[in-house]
Amino acid sequence: MSSPRIRRIGDTRDQLGESPVWDDRTQRLYWIDSLAGTIHRLDSATGELRDFHAPAPVGSMVLRRDGGAMLALHHGFSRYDFERGEVTSSVAEIDCKHSMVRLNDGKADPQGRFVAGTMHHGRAHDEPALGGLYRLDAGTLELLDTDIGVTNGPCFSPDGLTFYLADSARRSIWAYDYRHDGAPDNKRLFADTRALNSAPDGATVDAEGYLWSVLVQAGGVARFAPDGRLDRTVELPVKHPTSVAFGGPDLDILYVTSISKSTNLTASEPDAGGLFGVEGLGIRGLPARLFTAD
Repeated sequence: MSSPRIRRIGDTRDQLGESPVWDDRTQRLYWIDSLAGTIHRLDSATGELRDFHAPAPVGSMVLRRDGGAMLALHHGFSRYDFERGEVTSSVAEIDCKHSMVRLNDGKADPQGRFVAGTMHHGRAHDEPALGGLYRLDAGTLELLDTDIGVTNGPCFSPDGLTFYLADSARRSIWAYDYRHDGAPDNKRLFADTRALNSAPDGATVDAEGYLWSVLVQAGGVARFAPDGRLDRTVELPVKHPTSVAFGGPDLDILYVTSISKSTNLTASEPDAGGLFGVEGLGIRGLPARLFTAD
């Protein structure tokens, strides 16, 4: 098994770094500072970094096939134009307008739709979680699941038939059978991260079908086999990493975002809030799916 090499990339210091996505069409990496409403774009060939601004908080983003991005904002989904550097239109809004509920993590599914879920802040222990998991398809918004405290790490198996979703509030990662139409079903527990002393956060699936989940409270990333078995962990130089994506020309660099000061977590390390690249894993990722449901 290869020994990883970890380096900090650039000097950005995000409050809440999230939603890294590699664009293999342009060899650029995008990620967001959710609380600042900043979208970063890094050109891997030149090292040029450009920042774009959107209404905060930004829960997540996916790239559009026809250019630009689709953003999950507070209570809705909007198109973003990088040429103009602004949100150009609101596409759909969720049915829950509670002030402590907002959209959080999301990914494009195998059919090119945006699947994203909510987080419910300040919820009492016995209070049901409002909001849920939503899927945006050509302006139509479908509710797929409910009672999710903090949605994180949505991702898909290489064949697109299994959908993974973490509820950070429950320290659990779930697996569902995923269908082209209708809601995901056959929900079952895939992994419980309590033994790893952390809630699960952002996640991605590699080319071998293994799931990489960030351990946001334990300073690392865990790799799980398709049967849920813990395969390996990678320790990171920051206490609160947040999300991951494979990128680079060979899709063999694991990019990791992190927290300096979020709503609930604060880190004191000099590199907290930075972007990191983990190399030498001997693993390749999959190309990011694009939003095509316009």
